[in-house]
Amino acid sequence: MRIAYFASGSGSTFQFLVESARTEQLPCDHALLICSNMNAFALSRARELDVPAEVIRRRDFPSPVEHGQALLKALRTAQCDAICLCGFLELIPPAVVQAYRNKIVNIHPALLPAFGGHGMYGKRVHEAVLQYGARITGATVHFVDEEYDHGPVIAQIPVRVDPADTPDSLAARVQAAEKNLYFGALRLLVRDRLRIHDRIVTILP
Repeated sequence: MRIAYFASGSGSTFQFLVESARTEQLPCDHALLICSNMNAFALSRARELDVPAEVIRRRDFPSPVEHGQALLKALRTAQCDAICLCGFLELIPPAVVQAYRNKIVNIHPALLPAFGGHGMYGKRVHEAVLQYGARITGATVHFVDEEYDHGPVIAQIPVRVDPADTPDSLAARVQAAEKNLYFGALRLLVRDRLRIHDRIVTILP
């Protein structure tokens, strides 16, 4: 399986997934990083990891259709079979979702469907959790569809909210939990152990 990674920021999750897959000798190739920010540190990580990278930004195209066409061209040129979103802040164009249906996965720093949707990313999620008074938060790996944070759930892990938590302290604990969760889901995807029926994801033995 040839995997593409989409990132907008530091790319720490991207690096973790690539290094973990190589350490475990997971049967996949890290074919491409697509970045929506030409100044993102993820591009530096890609160079260090020897992963080809391209910058493709929504703002550079007149419509989502042209943006989707550019993404698909890059993905097809690199012969990508699946996509991992690693802090990617743009909505995936419908054409890409359709071409890679149930082959795009994302990690979200909360227990979806809570604290998800448009604009809910990074520190904003943890601020919302604390403002709501939630006692439990966590992380969710899910398939990607045409809506933000809406696709079928693959895996979740709970993280307790402490009374003294700040958004930063809560984020640190969630981030510590989410990377291993994400790699576990990537392992299942690469080994073709995921099946979906009516939004329910089943893990094959």
